[in-house]
Amino acid sequence: MSPRRRATVLAAATVLCATAAPVASAAATAPHAAAKPSELPDGLYGTADPKYDGVWRQSMALLALDGAGAVPAKKAVDWLAGQQCADGSFTAYRADTGKKCDPDATPSDTNATALAVQALAAVGGRSDAVREALEWLTSVQNKDGGWGSAPRAASDANSTSLAIGALHAAGRNPEKATAQGGRSPYDALLSFQLTCGAKGIENAPGQQGAFAYQPDKKGELAPNDDATAAASLAALGEGALPDPLSKDAKDAKDKPVTPLKCASDAGTDEGDKKGVPGGRKQAAGAGAAYLAATLKKNGGHFSSVTPGDTKKQPDYANTADAVVALAAGGHRKPARSSLAWLADNVNKWDKAKNDPAAISSLMLASRAAGGDPTKLGGTDLLSRLGNTGPKPAKMPSDDADSSSSDEKDDGATIPVWAFILVGLAIGAGFGILLSGRRKRQQL
Repeated sequence: MSPRRRATVLAAATVLCATAAPVASAAATAPHAAAKPSELPDGLYGTADPKYDGVWRQSMALLALDGAGAVPAKKAVDWLAGQQCADGSFTAYRADTGKKCDPDATPSDTNATALAVQALAAVGGRSDAVREALEWLTSVQNKDGGWGSAPRAASDANSTSLAIGALHAAGRNPEKATAQGGRSPYDALLSFQLTCGAKGIENAPGQQGAFAYQPDKKGELAPNDDATAAASLAALGEGALPDPLSKDAKDAKDKPVTPLKCASDAGTDEGDKKGVPGGRKQAAGAGAAYLAATLKKNGGHFSSVTPGDTKKQPDYANTADAVVALAAGGHRKPARSSLAWLADNVNKWDKAKNDPAAISSLMLASRAAGGDPTKLGGTDLLSRLGNTGPKPAKMPSDDADSSSSDEKDDGATIPVWAFILVGLAIGAGFGILLSGRRKRQQL
């Protein structure tokens, strides 16, 4: 199997994507004390306390490694698979896997489960774990077709997006994963979009096409950058590892974004007030248009306000997630523009130094936009990720060296294999040239 094998996805999201839901993001970005080396589980990426994000960051690391063409260490994959509960779900982190999961002490986490599915499906060899996790996910699907961050929690755009990515990564058709009421994940996902007739759109002029995290208590929707990046990716049926944009100049076609136009501001037909004509792919396009416009307006990135701070700061993680979503939709120009901003500012993000989830989100964004998944702006992200955990069993450079040797064998210049001259001393001597080709070692 090639080290560039991909999950039939996703996400993603972070996002990517790796795209963490606000609930998951809050836990993942909570202040973490650095753990002592002796306290860290063997095989885990990252040195911070894994209590809130152990499964999440491990899944992100495995996805990024696979997307970069590296083969994760077996103990890294074993660690993630070992976090699974008997019912198939994953919690944020299990300190003692020898004990049964206690839903009261450590409840199952829909987001962690969905991302773990994508990671395990990507690296391969864990079909039972993937199947059992999907069975659990579908068992806790809400009647509206979506998922919340925990069983029985109200559906939200981010958790639903991650579940869609998980289903697709495992080769399942999300559209057929219907709840008891016959509603699919896409039905739930599109209900979070600010369409022309959505409740709350009157309070968000010019922001139609965006997705909300979930309705507020009044049932109104408010634009959310994080949710829009996640949902725009999932509406395409993708997850953390969509096919990257082509690097070939001949195939470098850009798909323009198409903003959603409503009758009130564009003179369109009244029928457009009810939603986004054309279904989920058009909904993804409208979401992408919102992402592109927002990023451009802000100089290529998102901004956010952290708790206790009134000053806006660059939101690197959600910007990376948006790059993945835009690239998956074929929107080359806005994706590359924001990737360029990330490249210029990568070393200003403190988490990009030793946080495996942060580093992985940048790798996934670079990969999706057709860049080098191992580097960004001259920064060796693959090495940084490798320094936070187990050394990969195989690096992409291993294949590059082998591929280079093969190409020399096939060329008409200087062969790699030495020529062997077999002389036959009958009259005038003559030689027979023997050459061979080195076979690439398979994974």
